[in-house]
Amino acid sequence: MNEWVRTGAEVEFRDDRRSPTRLTGPTGPTGPAGLLVAWAVTRLALLLCVFKVYVFPGPDVTTDVSVIYRGWYDVLSTGTFPVDDVTWQYPPAAALAILSPGLLPFLDYASAFFVLALLADLAVLVLLLRAGRSPRGALVWVAGVPLLGPTVYARYDLMVTAVAVAALLAGVRHPRVMGALVGLGALLKVWPVLLLAGAVRRRAWGAAAVTAGALSALFALTAPGAFAFLSAQRDRGTEVESLGALVLHVARHFGWSGEVLLRYGSVEFVGPHVGVVSDAALGLTVAAFGWLLLWRLRARRFAPHTLADAAFTAVLLFTVTSRVISPQYLVWLVGLAAVCLCFRDTRMGPPTALVLAASLVTVLEFPVWFGHVVASDPLGLALLFLRNTLLAAATVTAAVRLWRSTVPRADAPPTKPGQPTRTKGTPVSS
Repeated sequence: MNEWVRTGAEVEFRDDRRSPTRLTGPTGPTGPAGLLVAWAVTRLALLLCVFKVYVFPGPDVTTDVSVIYRGWYDVLSTGTFPVDDVTWQYPPAAALAILSPGLLPFLDYASAFFVLALLADLAVLVLLLRAGRSPRGALVWVAGVPLLGPTVYARYDLMVTAVAVAALLAGVRHPRVMGALVGLGALLKVWPVLLLAGAVRRRAWGAAAVTAGALSALFALTAPGAFAFLSAQRDRGTEVESLGALVLHVARHFGWSGEVLLRYGSVEFVGPHVGVVSDAALGLTVAAFGWLLLWRLRARRFAPHTLADAAFTAVLLFTVTSRVISPQYLVWLVGLAAVCLCFRDTRMGPPTALVLAASLVTVLEFPVWFGHVVASDPLGLALLFLRNTLLAAATVTAAVRLWRSTVPRADAPPTKPGQPTRTKGTPVSS
């Protein structure tokens, strides 16, 4: 089995090429042909929704593309960032995603965006199929994305997820490629920097720093306002779908005088004690970072799947503790979970099932019954409580499994210098 082993202060990679098994057989529901058919059918349904052949229940999720993204496109086309628009809260490379529909000038902006989202979706599936270790990863992607409904094609998060999936799959053999993709992804939407949580090769960190630094300098020198998004992020409040928002939803039933407003591109709570809830969320994020750092210092067993397992866990930690949990964030988790399940020995099966269940509930709370969530009525509260409980359970389960699979028990016999650490049930190659 391929395995990274920490001996003393060193980490080495042990390579047993007998472990990966190529997907074989063109037929069957989990074979490449069956997965491609399932992908085509489910994605056709998504396209019918975003092109409004079928009107999906709830508010129109495509207005972000046709109105907000299109407005940003017009500003970005002039060579500057939309610094006067508080809804622009993204790192500078996000401009590449917003400008990308210009590659298809024969289509209107929204149509071109949806087509590019479809191509990014297909790219992820191809990457997962080519990984060739287990069909479970591709199956998770094929099944998980449509659970989120048309929102997934009406946000640029799917494009960022494609970059993240490519980075993780490259990480085992090509750390510099992974690092470059992580650097690009971090400047698209920040969170891909968490993919480095389980990286044991310094080349990945170095390539990420060089890529991010070079791109940052390029944007700063060529386009005014490249980093104006930082102040807008600082001023954001507690979004109504976040974990902390549950406290405020319940408080409304006991006379809390706050209200719900559209601010900074999301629906947020405004009123007394909202700052306390936001600060508590920030405290949880700091605690999550502390746990992740402690795990990294204590971890001793690094198998190839650890890279993806750690990335999945890290993104779960920071998503669940965030002041904002937008529906499209779930596509990040589905993509990373799919990479985890490309490896036969991953420990992330149960957390993946919880994320898929949370995705199904997410499409119900937004857009289907979002009005109930905003009103804090019993249905809205029930949906939000269930979705966030599933995500919290996935986070705790993933963290526990990552710790147990990589951190030796206190009562384990000490490892002699130069002797590889053996994972239970896992042979160590010579």
